[in-house]
Amino acid sequence: MLVTLADISHYAAIGLLLVMAIVFGAANLVMTTVLGPGRQGATKGMTYESGMDPFGTARRRFNVRFYIVAMTFLVFDVEIVFLYPWATVFPNLADGSEQGPVFLGRMLFFIGTSIIAYAYAWRKGVFDYD
Repeated sequence: MLVTLADISHYAAIGLLLVMAIVFGAANLVMTTVLGPGRQGATKGMTYESGMDPFGTARRRFNVRFYIVAMTFLVFDVEIVFLYPWATVFPNLADGSEQGPVFLGRMLFFIGTSIIAYAYAWRKGVFDYD
């Protein structure tokens, strides 16, 4: 099979985008090194953590609720990622299609299990900050 220039031209936009991304990344690295200040000192070399001066040891234990809330956020974030494509496809199904109730049932089940998980976490006190 012979590959022609017309076949390759379809990929020109993707190639141009990749070249632009690589050039932009390299230019940022080079320009930061060339134009950026190079001052060093005790204050600049100090550990920075959320705008607060560090104190105590880094081996301090965190409450497990912090991680549970983070995981709950991720669950609902992933739910939105799954909900968006469904919401764009569902209205475009043919009227009277057999797939309509199946699509709706699957999404209602998905949202229902997420609501049950949220209610369970709420009942267990995951969202209580003492």
